[in-house]
Amino acid sequence: MSRVLSGERRGFSGRLLFVGPAVIASIAYMDPGNYATNIQAGAGYGYQLLWVVLLANLIAMLFQALSARLGIVTGRNLAEMSRDNFPKPVVWGMWVVSEVAAMATDLAEFLGGAIGLALLFDLPLIWGMAVTAVVTYGILIFERRGFRTMELIIGTMVAIIALCYLVELLIAPVDWTSAATGLTTPALPDAAALTIAVGIIGATVMPHAIFLHSGLTQGRVAVRHEEDRRKVLRYSNIEVVVALAIAGMVNMAMVMMAASAFHQGYSDVSEIETAYYMLTPLLGAAAASVFLVSLITSGISSSVVGTMAGQMIMQGFLHFRVPIWLRRLVTMLPAFGVVALGYNATDALVLSQVVLSIALPVPMIALIIFTSRRDIMGAYVTGPVVRLLALVGATAVLGLNFVLLAQTFGVPIAFLQG
Repeated sequence: MSRVLSGERRGFSGRLLFVGPAVIASIAYMDPGNYATNIQAGAGYGYQLLWVVLLANLIAMLFQALSARLGIVTGRNLAEMSRDNFPKPVVWGMWVVSEVAAMATDLAEFLGGAIGLALLFDLPLIWGMAVTAVVTYGILIFERRGFRTMELIIGTMVAIIALCYLVELLIAPVDWTSAATGLTTPALPDAAALTIAVGIIGATVMPHAIFLHSGLTQGRVAVRHEEDRRKVLRYSNIEVVVALAIAGMVNMAMVMMAASAFHQGYSDVSEIETAYYMLTPLLGAAAASVFLVSLITSGISSSVVGTMAGQMIMQGFLHFRVPIWLRRLVTMLPAFGVVALGYNATDALVLSQVVLSIALPVPMIALIIFTSRRDIMGAYVTGPVVRLLALVGATAVLGLNFVLLAQTFGVPIAFLQG
């Protein structure tokens, strides 16, 4: 990498060496929680909620870029910065909320992979979960070989998911005019659409991904002077835009596939299992098989990334690490509990995304504070335009969360009743 920064090595192959952190973070934006919320959005409302996916993706790009900038400029991750700059009660509160979010994340990811494996091999869901646990732990072992090995593994999985949804778009009879309208015309038809919209944001803008990205970039490249740092930041910003644009298109493809297959006549389809079984008669066996491959890949890869993020959050806030097998065991216990209690798996996935959306302001606000402080960022402090956009994005998320909580507790909201 130093040869690329110094100009000794040029060309596309050299710049590829800087690709990795945003690719790993992007898997969080294509996890099984996205499948659950996107299927419900497409089946229930057709193409009308595509604008929510676009909005969430733009917010995600901004905050992942800011997280990467924090790690590159300070050499520290967001959890470490929070521990060193906030009062202890605030730090403990942030850690608890972040751990709850990490568990909610793993619930969605772990259940998604297990559902896919159970459907593929006709297994009880509990056995699908056991296989998912073994496979994810096996992949996590490769982290010992260094960051590049894990980046290549996760990058391959991202490519598989993206390819699967490219195939789905070629199979599904998408109404591209309606898709374009839904993408550019904001609308929330009813209160249920609001719940799904918040779930989409919770499934797209992920708290653990914001924490993780700053850790993936801290100290990854040895910078010798400020010109090197500026180059690394430029490469990072390009990678964030490209990686999350791909993730955003995958999410849009999920909604469009569900809209084209289920909205007319099957709008009540809301579960991943039901969607899989109905895809064969509606779009053919190939569509169903590709859907399943993407779901399994998504569940396993995002569960790996979620465990990595959980380790980083604990280490950053508490200066404490646990063995990876113990971390893996603790975070997957809620998923086993959900199945053991007989709770509907897809409902659990959607609920987990709402929990994530409520937890999301914690890293968002902290990130805005740190990247706006000149004493921390120096010459790389965010400018007024970026700061304003970040505040608008965080306000939008907080506003949606407030409306959702009001709806949950029965507080009347005029615009939803009109």
